[in-house]
Amino acid sequence: MARERHAFRGLVPERCAGERLDRVAAELLTDFSRSRLTAWIRDGKLTVDGRRERPAYRVLGGEPLVLDVEVEAHGPHEPEPVPFELIHEDEHVLVVDKPAGVVVHPGAGNPAGTLVNGLIAQRPALAALPRAGLVHRLDKDTSGLLVVAANEAAHRVLVDAMAKREIERVYLAVVEGVLTAGRDVELAIGRDPARRTRQRVREDGRPALTRVRVQHRYRAHTAVQAALGTGRTHQVRVHLSAIGHPLVGDSRYGARGRLPTHPSPELVEAVRGFRRQALHARTLGFRHPASGASLTFSSPVPEDIARLLAVLEDDAARDA
Repeated sequence: MARERHAFRGLVPERCAGERLDRVAAELLTDFSRSRLTAWIRDGKLTVDGRRERPAYRVLGGEPLVLDVEVEAHGPHEPEPVPFELIHEDEHVLVVDKPAGVVVHPGAGNPAGTLVNGLIAQRPALAALPRAGLVHRLDKDTSGLLVVAANEAAHRVLVDAMAKREIERVYLAVVEGVLTAGRDVELAIGRDPARRTRQRVREDGRPALTRVRVQHRYRAHTAVQAALGTGRTHQVRVHLSAIGHPLVGDSRYGARGRLPTHPSPELVEAVRGFRRQALHARTLGFRHPASGASLTFSSPVPEDIARLLAVLEDDAARDA
């Protein structure tokens, strides 16, 4: 069986002082489950300040955190033609615009046809990097921008920047209901024990912050900007649902196809016929891992969300 090496070297953020080592590791190493990280801590494969510690060890902040482990690989990722757009490419970094419907990484139920397979088809050298250089993820049915490291040095820099919350990620979302004002949603998120494919707000979850700002109000919907202060699984979806404004199309997190009074047939079809969560990773900003130059990228609104917004705008104009 082939082996796959995972390595990480970084500093425990000062803001994490007093937190459990296993929780801090889960925050910094988002590609791995907390249970796997806990096992590596116990085995001494994930160390803090050069020492083997217990998962419950309370970190001081600023200590070196090092992971060096080999695990059985799930098999080589085959290069395949997969639809996505490269909007920036150099020897150190790539920026990808992913369409809705494309899974980011191979896994159970999605062994092929993923963004990773497509990236390797375009740049075979990415196969040697963890997750083919991917620094973060998007859900299958979320469209928009992702940053990809093109070499090991760039990967280390970008993973560290992500852990320090230095990578800007801003989403466009269309939600049910009319928000009267923007707000910062700061609610801890963890796995839903009753439904393992979902996340939920829970007191013992990981800290999460989403800055929500109103872009446009319609009769029974709102277009919002959602900027990530943290990067938890399903974070925007969970937070907007938690404040009573689930994303249009997101039945997993409470969308019910809400409509205003006396909707037109076009509006009914646009809202209730929307086949994914209305969420698009629109803006991505970071410092170039080699030059340090500040880079910002924007993705155009995808056709399905643009069509939804146009129908909502027409409905609001007719009601004015």
